This record gives sequence, C-alpha cells and structure tokens, in this order.
Amino acid sequence: MRPALLNPLFADVTSLPGVGPRVAQRLERLGITRVRDVLLQLPTGFRTTRAIGGLAEANPGDRVSLAVEIVQHREAHGRAPARASALDAAGRPLAILFFGGQANRMLARLPVGRRVRVSGQLDSWNDQLQMVHPDQVALLDPLAGPEAGSAGPEVEPSYPLTEGLTRRARIELVRHALDRLPPLPEWQEPTLLSRNGWPAFAEALRAAHSDPEADAARDRLAHDELLAGQLAWALVRARHRRRARRPLPGDGRLTAALEAKLPFALTSAQRRVVGEIHADLARPEAMLRLLQGDVGSGKTLVAALALARACEAGVQGAFLAPTELLARQHLATLESLFAGLPVRIGFLSGREKGRARDHVLAALAEGAIDILVGTHAIFQEQVAYRDLGLAIVDEQHRFGVAQRLLLQRKAGQPPHLLVMTATPIPRTLALATHGALEVSVLDERPPGRLPVDTRVIAAARIGEVIDGLARHLAAGRRAYWVCPLVEDGSDSPEPDEQAAAVSRAAMLRERFGETVALVHGRMPGPARDAALARFVAGEARLLVATTVIEVGVDVPEATLIVIEAAERFGLAQLHQLRGRVGRGREKSVCILLAGPRLSETARARLSMLRSTDDGFAIAEADLRLRGPGELLGTRQAGEQGFLLATEAQVARLIAAADADARLLLERDGGLSGPRGEAARLLLYLFDRDAAVRTLHSG
Repeated sequence: MRPALLNPLFADVTSLPGVGPRVAQRLERLGITRVRDVLLQLPTGFRTTRAIGGLAEANPGDRVSLAVEIVQHREAHGRAPARASALDAAGRPLAILFFGGQANRMLARLPVGRRVRVSGQLDSWNDQLQMVHPDQVALLDPLAGPEAGSAGPEVEPSYPLTEGLTRRARIELVRHALDRLPPLPEWQEPTLLSRNGWPAFAEALRAAHSDPEADAARDRLAHDELLAGQLAWALVRARHRRRARRPLPGDGRLTAALEAKLPFALTSAQRRVVGEIHADLARPEAMLRLLQGDVGSGKTLVAALALARACEAGVQGAFLAPTELLARQHLATLESLFAGLPVRIGFLSGREKGRARDHVLAALAEGAIDILVGTHAIFQEQVAYRDLGLAIVDEQHRFGVAQRLLLQRKAGQPPHLLVMTATPIPRTLALATHGALEVSVLDERPPGRLPVDTRVIAAARIGEVIDGLARHLAAGRRAYWVCPLVEDGSDSPEPDEQAAAVSRAAMLRERFGETVALVHGRMPGPARDAALARFVAGEARLLVATTVIEVGVDVPEATLIVIEAAERFGLAQLHQLRGRVGRGREKSVCILLAGPRLSETARARLSMLRSTDDGFAIAEADLRLRGPGELLGTRQAGEQGFLLATEAQVARLIAAADADARLLLERDGGLSGPRGEAARLLLYLFDRDAAVRTLHSG
C-alpha cells in the first residue's frame, strides 16, 4: 500500500487549480495524469527575457520586455496578419503581429493610444523590428512616466507542450504542483549530500524548475531516480537469493557429448561464460544471469550447453523466444545439436491447437519432454511442467519482467533464469537497467566468420543499387531491403512504416516479380510468418521489411542487405540489421542508403558503422550520440527508462547509486532500518514499487 504521505503527489492532475477534463486530456498526451508527473517532468530548457528601456538596446533574436505606445491598428484579412504599430519611448517603431483565427481578438488587447508592456522575441522584416505573438501583454498606467529596463533578466522554463496548452499554463501548473509537495524525510546518505553539496529533495525540485544554473539540484534528483532503480534491483536480487533452489551440478556426460559433436572448438569467451553458468547452476540459490553476446558470438550454443547441464541433473528446461519464427529456428538448432543424444525436445506456440497441443502438454507434465521451446505460449496458465529447473529467455528486451516471471512460476522451486540479448548494452546501462542480474559477456566471435563489407551510398544512386541487386539475385543469392520505421508524428515523407515498406516492395516487384516477399509489423502474424518462411526456404529471394527482422532471422544464404534512409536508424539498430547477413561462408555486403542532408550526428553514426563491427564499441558510441532512452527503446512492464537522469548523469552517478543501494540493504537495515521508511517513499515516488511487487510475488 502506498504511504499516505505521498497521497497529495499521486492525486489526479484534475485536483490542481485550472485543470478540468479538457486540460487533463491535453496533459495526458504528455504523459501527465498525476501531480507527481507534473513535478518529475523537468524543463527541457530555459529562456531569458531582458527588460529594456527602448529598442536601441536590443537586436533581432533577443527576447525582451519593453513599454511601447500603440499608434495604429490593421485588422487581419485574408492571409495578412493582424498588426499593431507601436513606438518606444524614443519614437522607434515596432510592429506587433498576430496570426490565426483569434488575431483580431488579440489585437483588441492593444488599444490605440495606450501604453503597454509587451514581452517576446524580436525579429526583423524589411529592416523593421517586429514581435510576433508576444508572450505577455500588460496595459500600463497612463499616468506613469517612462520606464527603464529592470535590473536583471526574467528567466522562464520551457516544457513540452501540446495543442491547446500554453507555456504560461504549464508554468502555472508546476507552481501549483510544487505547492502540494509534502515535507519528506531524507532518503539520501548524509555524507553523500554533504560531499556533493546537494540540497534537500524539495529544494532541489524547486531549483530544477526555476534555475538554469542549478546543476547540483539536477544531479541530486538524477541520483534519486537512479537510487530508486538500484534499490529496487537490489531488493529483487536479495529476495531471489533467499529462495532456495536444488543445485544442478550435473555429471558432465551430456555436455561432454554435445561438445564432442561440434565441428569446431568453443571460443575462450564461450568457455568462460559456460563456466560461469555451470557454477551458478551448482549453487543452492537460483541463477539470475544476463548473457550479452554480439551478433554471431554463439549465444545459442552456450544456451544449449546450459540446457544439457539441466538435463544431466534430471530437470526440465524451457527456451522462450519472442516470435514463432525465432522459436522454430532455435528448435531446429537444438534438434541438430542434440541429435543422437538422450534429450527429448518439444515445441509449443499459440498456433498449436487440439490434439497436437494436448499431446505436448501431457508429455510436459509427465516429464516426457526434457526441453520445451516456444513462444509466450510456454508460460500460459494451462502449461504445467513436471520439474522446471532452467528457463532461458532469448531477446529478453522483447519481454517485460512480468512475462519472464510467469515462466519462473511454472516451477515448485524458482528455476534458474538465463536471459539473453544480441543487443550489446553499455556497462552503465546494464547496471542501471539490469541491476538484479549477474552479467556474462560473449566478446569473441567464432573463428572463420567473415566481416561484412559496409558501404555508404547516396540515395540519389538508388538506381545503381537496384541494378547491383539484380546481378546479386541473378546469381541465385538472397537479399534484404530494409525500409525505415517511421513513427506517428514524424516529418518523414512516408506516412507510416507500412506505406514505406509496401510502396518499396511494389516498386521492386515491378522489376523482380513474385520473388519479392514483404514483412512489416502491421501484418497479421500468420501472414508475416508465411512471408518469412518463403524467404527462409528460398521461394522468395528478396525480402522487403521494416525493423521486424532486426533480430531472430537466420538465413545464411542471404549475403546482401540494403538499408534505406540509414540516417534514421540508431547505431545499435543498424548493427543488428547488418547482422542479418554474414551468417554463412560467403562474403556479405551491407549498403547504407543515405539522404542528401545528413546531420553531424548521422554522419558520425554511419562513419562509425563503416569503421567497426564491434557491437560493444558501437553500443557505447550509440549511447553517446543518442542517449539511453532511444537506445533502450520502448518501456516494458516493470522496466522503466529515465525520467530525470541524462546519459551523462547515468554515466557519472550510477555506480554511486548502486553502491548506496547495497549499503542501505547490507549495513543500514534495508526497508526496516533507519532510512527504510524514506527509502520506501523513494521507491513509490519513482514508480519502482511496481517492479518490486511484481518480482516478489509468486
């Protein structure tokens, strides 16, 4: 139950003055539904308005506030704006303009013959200064004398806005929300506050909303957010380790037999990671480990060796994949690896119905299946295991915490859990977003894997690229053509991802006929899987796709990938897409089609991709260029991005936040110790209670 002290902050935003149902709808577009959301959405920047005595003190582009006399009106007509002609104290002219349907009504606020104070940005048009839509207009007392500039500038915060919500209304909203802030006990370690010169939470919040120089306040708030996250993970980790699990030491017979069948030797990185996993399985507490491996590093083989150890110990293993296509690829790989060994493998997805499904469920419950591979169907309510000992989740970023835990709850004792990702995660982000997990890294590729030849080609040369594609297909090879994922609200010429992919596929079909297949995220699942299956089988030789193929599509015969509008993708995403080729023995090529107007960031991104195929180096560069929000992608259930902490703050503060979380639990008595009540408030304030409760339940 949420502490009562926080009730004012978790009240509906409509409890604030001036927020009715219509304003609440507008705020909801910005992710604001509670008073707490208003407070934790900090300004995106600040703008300074300088009070001046006359126009001679300012230049175009300056934000100023000054007194002028209105001398003439010209109402709006047609496309012409409403215009008020004004003079400053020295007789210098200023045009004040209003556009839109309310222009004449706004003009009426500037009566001819009256002195007014206007605030806004000065511009120049035909060598005359003008102010378009002043931020503020105030009538001055006609008896007052000339006004001089004030002693200091006025600083105003800038917030995200939406249609129908003004800047002034947002500022007033924050002021009212700050008035609701209750006195909260201190959750930070006192020596940390003193050493860094950080203010108290309430003081920091007020400063962050009003002072562009309040770096210490913003650092304090970022550390609060990171501490909440690390404390949540630390609680999960401690709870998990307290739950006993029968050790799975194994006897080595299956793992040795499996390794002996391989036509190659394990890399040193694979041996190291397998050793870490086997050591975890032999302990009396359940494993909780993240396996990071770059494209082609051999994660599936490591997973197979972990499953072999579980089978040796007489328990069942489950292998969860996010899509049926990827699940079936894992099934084929495992069946090949375990061929001839006493391991029974089953498969379950949402497509299995009737007797086939009943047969799998019965065999699983009886223990006649040693390893079950499948999609989310393998943790549905009707699925019962005889003795689930090891759960492996591939492409773990596709699943929320709650989904992963449903799989864990299929066992009488908590099963060992190994989650895998082919997206390298920078060290700081791994600590911030996966703090409950021990991390293993496959940082070495199996020998013989050829690097992909990466080229950047101007989009204007698309005709030459298509001619080269024709020669590639005529030689019997296969290729991908990737179109950008265009989000709602993008200024891209394509209206959405489906239109972009569909129109490109239609154009390519005019030249290559029915050998072109199409997949995108808005297709029904069966249609998408059927198109991918045609490409895997070689019935289609060119696959036009959006980023749905970013992971989990393994077609060694595909040796060319064209990524259109490559500048719209992040580095890590481009690296994952490039990883769809170079999976066989033939040389592969990745062509990045780039638009004519590249930003410096886009140039750096494409240059980095050409210079290296090291996914971990690319992930670190992507973090620098894009920031953690974009790198991590969509928020998942129980896993949150950062509201307050910037990429630079995460890098500087995450280690201290993690150390403080461990200190609070290990030295200061946890949530029942002296800082416990305040720490619980912190978890609720940053919505980390949901993750903790989800992970603790069951």
